[in-house]
Order: sequence, then structure tokens, then C-alpha cells
Amino acid sequence: MKVLFLYCKDRPLIGFGYFFVFFLIFLAIFADLIAPWPPQTANPDDYLQAPSWRHLFGTDETGMDIFSRCIYSIRLDLSIAFLGTAVSAIVGTAIGAFVGYYEARGRLKTVFSSFTMRALDVIQSFPVFVFAIALVAIFGQGLYSIIAAIAFVNMPIYVRLMRTQALSIRQMRYVEAAYLSGLSDVNLIIKHIVPNSMGPILSHLSVNVGWSVLLAAALSFAGAGVEAPTPEWGSMIAVGFKNIVTGQWWPSTFPGIVLGLTVFSFALIGASVEVLADPVRRRAAIAKY
Repeated sequence: MKVLFLYCKDRPLIGFGYFFVFFLIFLAIFADLIAPWPPQTANPDDYLQAPSWRHLFGTDETGMDIFSRCIYSIRLDLSIAFLGTAVSAIVGTAIGAFVGYYEARGRLKTVFSSFTMRALDVIQSFPVFVFAIALVAIFGQGLYSIIAAIAFVNMPIYVRLMRTQALSIRQMRYVEAAYLSGLSDVNLIIKHIVPNSMGPILSHLSVNVGWSVLLAAALSFAGAGVEAPTPEWGSMIAVGFKNIVTGQWWPSTFPGIVLGLTVFSFALIGASVEVLADPVRRRAAIAKY
């Protein structure tokens, strides 16, 4: 934490990103204590109330408190993003590490490596959002389908990134020495290849979480994700969007602002993680302290 504080001291924008993400996690954990209203309790008497001290973000067309729903949405959206990104990173990193390692040794130049990379080319040739909607349609609409879709569309990125790292690190002398000492391929990959490749992986992981939050919200906005009245930023924006033309801007504006700040904050964190994960660059970044 001390290193993080020193790094952010001269970089207030990155510091804001960390603060906002930690604040979101705090709200998600203590949502039951912080939210002033139940997130799914309709109150027709408070139909489309403007922002006030009673309802900080106003109410929607069913009288539900938007501030409370935004807080509870943090739990759902971050859970979807973290799980989907974690699955894609774990599976993609494992595949990329093995493909890159064996390709560097000349064992898979024309068979498995070629097949894997061509399969990834096919997957990435489709627009991500369209491909995610197609996967949700195949798996069936639901929370686990959204997580699976996010994991599947993100996985090729980690395979390619890890493969590139493995191809480079496999040529290092310490890796060659470990191989000549009799260390098995699996242990060599786990102990040397993967740990020394985590800087770029972690950097992209942070950005990818924010992107996954946006994708989950986009699926819900399009009607292929979480359905109302479950509190979720994308569905809240979709439900409130039609009220903008009649002057009620708050049902979609406030969830949109929170969503935008969340994606932006994770992008800021991603810009710093690779530096903090590298001991040499980390020491250089905080050298004056």
C-alpha cells in the first residue's frame, strides 16, 4: 500500500481511479447498510420524482429509488465482470503459456499452435458485441450465460498476449538452465514462464474488467442481459432512456455516469499496474521518495 500511495502521489488521476474502485467495492460490500431504500420495491406515489434529499438520484417510472438501485447494481455488475474476466484470464493464460512454450521449442510450429491461432482469428473476426449476443442466445438468457459470453470473447486476448510472452521468456538463459537441470515442462511453465509474464497480463486484466462491466451493461441495455427490475446499470439506462424526451433525464443519466466513471477508473488502474508489477520500473517510478 505504501508503494501504491507513493506512486499515486504525483499522479492524481491514477489515484482517483484507485480511490473510485475501492469506493465501489466498499459500497458493494455494505450496500444493505448504505442504500436508503429497497432496490426493487415499487412506490407509485413517488413516480418519476426529481432528485431531492429524499431521493438523491430521483426515482424511476415505478417509484423505485435510483440511488439505491445504483448501489446494488455495483454488486451485480462487478461480480459479472470479475468472474468473466477471471475465467478468460485463467484459461487464456494457460493455453497461451503452453502454446508459446512448446512453439519456442519447435514442437508445435505446424500443428496445435497453428490450429489454435487460426481458431482465435475466426473468433476475433466477429464484432465482440454481436458475438456476445449470439453466445447469450445459444446458452440462454441468464447471469451465467453473460459471464460465459464475457469469458469467451475475452479469452483470445489473453492467449495471444501470453503466447507472445512465453515465446520471449523461453529463450532466456535462466529458463534454459532450469530446463537443462531436469525441471519438467509443466513446472517450468508454472514457476518461470507464467510468473515472469504477469506484468502485461495484470495490466490488461485491469482494463478488461472495466470493459467487461461495459459489455455486461450493453447486453442488458439491448435486452440480452439482466432484465428489469433487477438493479443493473444497463437495464436501468434502457428503462429510463425513453423518459428523456419528456424531460425526466435522471433515470438513465445517473446510472450512465456511474457506469462511465467505473470503466474510466479501471482503465486508469490498468495504466499503472504493469509499472507496479515490474520491480525495476516500480523503483524508478518512486525513486525520489
